[in-house]
Amino acid sequence: MRARNYRAIERPYTREEFIAGAPQPRIAKYDYGTWREGYELRLDLVAKTDVQVRDVALEAARVAAGKFLSSKIGDSFYLVVRAHPHHVLRENKLIFGAHADRLQEGMSRAFGRPVGRAAQVYAGKEVISLYVDAKNLEVAKEALRIAASKLPKDYRIVVNRIAAAPQVQQEN
Repeated sequence: MRARNYRAIERPYTREEFIAGAPQPRIAKYDYGTWREGYELRLDLVAKTDVQVRDVALEAARVAAGKFLSSKIGDSFYLVVRAHPHHVLRENKLIFGAHADRLQEGMSRAFGRPVGRAAQVYAGKEVISLYVDAKNLEVAKEALRIAASKLPKDYRIVVNRIAAAPQVQQEN
């Protein structure tokens, strides 16, 4: 199975109650790092085109960015995987080689068996979000560049300043 066969977005196949043997998503965690109030910046890895991203690619991007950030800035970041792999991928397996003629059915009954999962990401949607302080901006950009190299197609990095929450006076 080649990953490039599954990059184009197709009709979602997500109803697990009708899918016998649907695989579980292979993402260990969707968030990584230490959450705290007071992060100054939110960086988003945004898809430039419509794409299906396999669950193993999302996990590879999360691990690569997390390890880079941990080695450079310790635990003063919070990384969130925004894309969820709901779509079940199917493959019609055909056996090639000597004496395999009786096992193939060609295009009859070609619906396929579940082989993996993918997240359907449309252009302009966030795949990964990263919260950091302003002094760690360049390190965070490099971490998202590393994460983007693990994913199919092209992405851009959007930097958003988080507005400080207004101070509310408590009355006693």
